[in-house]
Formats: sequence, C-alpha cells, structure tokens
Amino acid sequence: MLKGSSPKGRGDAAEDRALHYLQARGLRLVTRNYRVARGPNARGGEIDLVMRASDGTLVFVEVRARKDGSHGGAAASVTSSKQRRLLLAARHYLLRMPTPPPCRFDVLALEGEQIEWLQAAFDASL
Repeated sequence: MLKGSSPKGRGDAAEDRALHYLQARGLRLVTRNYRVARGPNARGGEIDLVMRASDGTLVFVEVRARKDGSHGGAAASVTSSKQRRLLLAARHYLLRMPTPPPCRFDVLALEGEQIEWLQAAFDASL
C-alpha cells in the first residue's frame, strides 16, 4: 500500500512534510509521535513532533492536514479537547526533565499545497 493511500499513510505523509518544513526553518527534531496512554476508557495524548528551536525552546507541534479549507480548515480542527490531550502528553514528556526548558505549542496546518505555521497557537493554561 502506498504511504498516502490510507488515513495513517496520509497522516504520516503530512508529518513528513511538516518535519521538513520546520527543519528548513531551523528547528531540530527531538522526537516524533510521543504517545501517552490514559486507560481503557479514556483517551491519552499524542504529540506529532517535538522540536527544539535555536533559542532552546521546546516546541510541541500538532500537524493537521485537510484537502482544502472547507469545514473550518486544518487549524480550526485543533479543538479545546485536542489541546487538553496535547497538554497532557506534554506534561508527561516534561516529567523526564530535571529542569524543563521554555515550551510552546505550535500548529502546522496543511491545506492542499498551503502550509500555515501557527507559532504559540495556544498556551498551557487550559
């Protein structure tokens, strides 16, 4: 099966594209697809890309891809519920660090051939 022919394959292809885009802008990959399981009846969280900016900031990136901007577009699909799951995963990730660095949450929205990078798209006070 081709990489882009299933939902997972399309998601992986979008993450690949996002990763290359961010690396070309100076960010360095720390880890990819960091997952936290919550339990049998509760959803955990996943961070698509964890990147490091040149100033040392740890950047948690949510990648959203849509064919076009209908139905609110890619960026609008990062709901408050999704933000809470990202925050849960980020907090879990940061527990491993003795002194957590400055952090931010970015969204990389891909709509067709367009890429929109929303830096500090939301904050951790949810």
